[in-house]
Amino acid sequence: QVQLVESGGGLVHPGGSLRLSCAASGFTFRHYTMNWHRRAPGKEREWVASISSAGGGTEYADSVKGRFTISRDNDKNTVYLQMNNLKPEDTAVYYCYVLTTWGRGTQVTVSS
Repeated sequence: QVQLVESGGGLVHPGGSLRLSCAASGFTFRHYTMNWHRRAPGKEREWVASISSAGGGTEYADSVKGRFTISRDNDKNTVYLQMNNLKPEDTAVYYCYVLTTWGRGTQVTVSS
């Protein structure tokens, strides 16, 4: 059974940074592209970033390009999202996604 557990969210001031983690289990982690999505208040869930199975390929939504970095540790079955220069519009619940499975999410709030 695929399980994804996100952590690392919190309250941060504009311009601040956070690092999200997603611990995965129940499948061969190193074989799959991993993804981060987010859902802002009152909006639909949107894709944020993806990383290929070996970590050599990454893609980002235009809204986060240059500020967010996705990475992974295949020995720890964990994918990360480093978020820098956070803006109020980054406020959302952030979700990890793979194999039609979503984690429960972690709340990120950017506010002064």
